[in-house]
Amino acid sequence: MVPRLLLRAWPRGPALVSGAPCRPLSAGTGPGQYLQHSVVPTMHYQDSLPRLPVPKLEDTIRRYLSAQKPLLDDDQFRKTEQFCKSFENGIGKELHKQLVAQDQQNKHTSYISGQGFDRHLFALRYLAAAKGIVLPELYLDPAYGQINHNILSTSTLSSPAVNIGGFAPVVPDGFGIGYAVHDNWIGCNVSSYPGRNAREFLQCVEKALGDMFDALEGKPIKT
Repeated sequence: MVPRLLLRAWPRGPALVSGAPCRPLSAGTGPGQYLQHSVVPTMHYQDSLPRLPVPKLEDTIRRYLSAQKPLLDDDQFRKTEQFCKSFENGIGKELHKQLVAQDQQNKHTSYISGQGFDRHLFALRYLAAAKGIVLPELYLDPAYGQINHNILSTSTLSSPAVNIGGFAPVVPDGFGIGYAVHDNWIGCNVSSYPGRNAREFLQCVEKALGDMFDALEGKPIKT
């Protein structure tokens, strides 16, 4: 069977959008075969993965500021930087100690670190709320609200038992993208609230993927 790309749009609400045209992918075993087969189950190595510790608070703050800098002007960045320093040297330090203590008491869980910072800051915010602590200024900073306003929210559950599923947007002006990668096709559902045009967004997704396929096949990208 020739691998195919299948895109579907699903606006959240009563109206349904029909599927977009399918784009054939290459078949065979040559370098143009994009979808790779594997006989190893997805979760095969899960139990052997190392347990990752909670990252240092200063590392999370550094990553947070690094992500904020391209989004803010100089004045706003200096304000955000000051909020971060105050948090890191104040209540954030105590909240972090409590978070690490909870992590040590729950050896069956694992914290995913790397370049991320949002889950660490979210956990500290949750701890502050749970203990009745006044919300630190860092979380009242407009820059924090802006960087956590996720227009695109995606999720996948690729399984032979599931063709494709949906995923809701997490903000009123956002899109929820449920996608799947199978042996012979790739697909996604796009959901949105009535104020957003899921069909138009899906057309952009199809155009972007088409450009990638053209580049991989050595074809000129259409403008």
